[in-house]
Amino acid sequence: MSGTKETAGRRKAKSLSLLLLQTRGKDWGGREREREREEKEMQSSSCGGFSSVPALGSSSKKTQCTPASKICGNLVIPQISGLNCRSPKLHGYCRFSSPRIQTNGRAERNSKVSAVLTHDDSTTTSTDDDFENLGIFNVDPALEKYKDHFRYRMGRYVDQNKLIEKYEGGLEEFAKGYLKFGFNREEGAIVYREWAPPAQEAQIIGDFNGWDGSKHVMEKNEFGVWSVRIPDNNGNPAIPHNSRVKFRFKHGDGIWVDRIPAWIKYATADPSRFAAPYDGVYWDPPPEERYQFKYPRPPKPDAPRVYEAHVGMSSSEPKVNSYREFADDVLPRIRANNYNTVQLMAVMEHSYYASFGYHVTNFFAVSSRSGTPEDLKYLIDKAHSLGLRVLMDAVHSHASSNATDGLNGFDVGQGPKESYFHIGEQGYHKLWDSRLFNYSNWEVLRFLLSNLRWWIEEYNFDGFRLDGVTSMLYHHHGINMAFTGNYNEYFSELTDVDAVVYLMLANTLIPKILPDATVIAEDVSGMPGLGRPVSEGGVGFDYRLAMAIPDKWIDYLKNKKDEEWSMEDIAWSLTNRRYTEKCIAYAESHDQAIVGDKTLAFLLMDKEMYSGMSCLTDPPPAVERGIALHKMIHFLTMALGGEGYLNFMGNEFGHPEWIDFPREGNGWSYDMCRRQWDLVDTDHLRYKFLNEFDKAMNLLDEKFSILSSTKQIVSTTNEEDKVIVFERGDLVFVFNFHPENTYRGYKVGCDLPGKYRVALDSDARDFGGHGRVGHDVDHFTTPEGIPGAPETNFNNRPNSFKVLSPPRTCVAYYRAGDDDAVAKSNPIADASREDALLPKEDGETDQEPEDAKPQNRGGRGRGII
Repeated sequence: MSGTKETAGRRKAKSLSLLLLQTRGKDWGGREREREREEKEMQSSSCGGFSSVPALGSSSKKTQCTPASKICGNLVIPQISGLNCRSPKLHGYCRFSSPRIQTNGRAERNSKVSAVLTHDDSTTTSTDDDFENLGIFNVDPALEKYKDHFRYRMGRYVDQNKLIEKYEGGLEEFAKGYLKFGFNREEGAIVYREWAPPAQEAQIIGDFNGWDGSKHVMEKNEFGVWSVRIPDNNGNPAIPHNSRVKFRFKHGDGIWVDRIPAWIKYATADPSRFAAPYDGVYWDPPPEERYQFKYPRPPKPDAPRVYEAHVGMSSSEPKVNSYREFADDVLPRIRANNYNTVQLMAVMEHSYYASFGYHVTNFFAVSSRSGTPEDLKYLIDKAHSLGLRVLMDAVHSHASSNATDGLNGFDVGQGPKESYFHIGEQGYHKLWDSRLFNYSNWEVLRFLLSNLRWWIEEYNFDGFRLDGVTSMLYHHHGINMAFTGNYNEYFSELTDVDAVVYLMLANTLIPKILPDATVIAEDVSGMPGLGRPVSEGGVGFDYRLAMAIPDKWIDYLKNKKDEEWSMEDIAWSLTNRRYTEKCIAYAESHDQAIVGDKTLAFLLMDKEMYSGMSCLTDPPPAVERGIALHKMIHFLTMALGGEGYLNFMGNEFGHPEWIDFPREGNGWSYDMCRRQWDLVDTDHLRYKFLNEFDKAMNLLDEKFSILSSTKQIVSTTNEEDKVIVFERGDLVFVFNFHPENTYRGYKVGCDLPGKYRVALDSDARDFGGHGRVGHDVDHFTTPEGIPGAPETNFNNRPNSFKVLSPPRTCVAYYRAGDDDAVAKSNPIADASREDALLPKEDGETDQEPEDAKPQNRGGRGRGII
């Protein structure tokens, strides 16, 4: 569909929605009163506003009622030794031991709850029997013990959905709040609405009326919604496009305050003034200035290969980069490295740049530092033209405490039902210095759900990575909480059911708007069911970030000598995820790159990166080791760690140093808040080798679909040899972490018989290696033991073949046929380019050096299928 037709369609839908609102306007007040009455009845049945959640392991249908504030205030949970707590955004988070599911059962998608969700009648409450046999219990029978908890939260979700259906016309209509609130064009006028129950008087002010609010006094209805109709002047909007506006109101103390409208679409600050406050901007460009999308969304990939990026710091110059510069200069790099998804950080407006975009002030506004809304649309359209999907890093877990520029300015001491946030300690995150949403409030649900729809429909985002999900799931917000995998930690009175219900609503809404959307949860707790469909009783995410993996690598690099690395522990950490719940694996993200921490490359090579990266001299030992392990760590994480892969901007080529946003402590310098692309572009520097290997890794998945394969079998974790062997899809992977030993004729197990060849080799010279493994060698299998009797096989594999495995190398082998089209066209063996196979370098051999050590067979086998 052309961009023009899409925009026209949107305008038509908008007109129809406004007509519907006008038609309903006469009885809206009565319906709102009835809806509020039913909400109060629901709350009274839930222990009078207290957290009503079945007690641990409870088999009774009665609920245990505990005030949420008491839960938070008196929570004392000891740390468990040995768990590594690392999060720049939340230092109290602790990584977890994921609860595995000891079953191969399949989920029954047509559970009884599906009928409840779609049944249309006047009943607004659900019975316990409706949720007796949720599909999630078929996936994990151990969850049956917590049936009361699932029954309770599913009932809350269904009841909330029915209320929304009854009073708003359904979830999709409810999520069109931006057509009602904020500034909208209606019948020859601009109508502005704002939910601000505590306000005693209110006005709209701005450039258009000389900041004189007496000219445009607003009226308040009984539900706390203020509105004003501003007629056009001679056929032109009374508020000019791109002019400043603010909401002025008087609260209970008789004080007038000016605030940025909550639903504002754009906000800017005076660049000539240091720390200038932001102003709301009325954004309604004429048709000739409005960006028209030209390219369709790319299809949803079987597995996302995600490039995490921050537009502002993406320039090689010490400045804030623009959306258009990122689109023209950085997107082609991402596509060239064979990623299929871009995850954009810091898109929502945030007044404090150094917050990395996580202290959002204006939820519907694009960050003005990098350009206008139309510029962001250009970026997304350009990404789509390159076949890249675009995810947004959405922050619905908290909001900036900045009252001058942000949503917190609407909190003037009112009660919890009249605020976007909880009150008191319950509404404040003490580690983040931010405000916490009250997800039980009707208008908060409207605001957040509409926010998701806005970014999908207005900007063509293809999905979200929801930040801080752990903080949302629990009343303790994960602070000083060591998650061990015990199910009692997930399902109790400590669970914030209001937030869980919001996430279930969000994950119900998003695929209705965009069926091919991708939604990822940033959760460190590993809550069971987070990645299962809502219809089964799950929370509905497509993926969860595998956040324990980077901490494992950092622990090894900081605290263990190479000879102390445990192959069993590494393999276990990478495969430690729940059956049927998908994960995005990553070795490092932006968390590991910010000041006070180090990237993997910097941990591995440190100061040697400043002097030892030239190809014109022999590399020092630290660089030799660092480049080899950098490739191995990222490749092993990708191949074994999840069903998707993520890399942060610059880490693909081992970007040195750290990220330090401009702040008083560094003299407000941008020097450490940029990406030094010239390092990877300089041909005589070794950064190019890491970048080429990153390309090849992604191309390997493109051709062999390893990430989307459910076949994952670890056959060898040999502690003496420091070797890990596993199968993913139809590929066989051999990782030799030994710092010295080369193994000739090393026997590796496999499933299918036949002839195997090298698909990807980290030791190839194109990747900065020594070219010791032959790429045109056929490796023929030998049958092992008795067919169908794994105990007689080699490491529980029915076939085997022998390979050469040099130290600190990893090689992926594919099964070749007699007429091997892959081998003839592109085995990816020693090149990341798709057009040709490079010839072997001089001296490249599949023969063992004289000083090589013989293989020591063994290692425990394990598989997840």
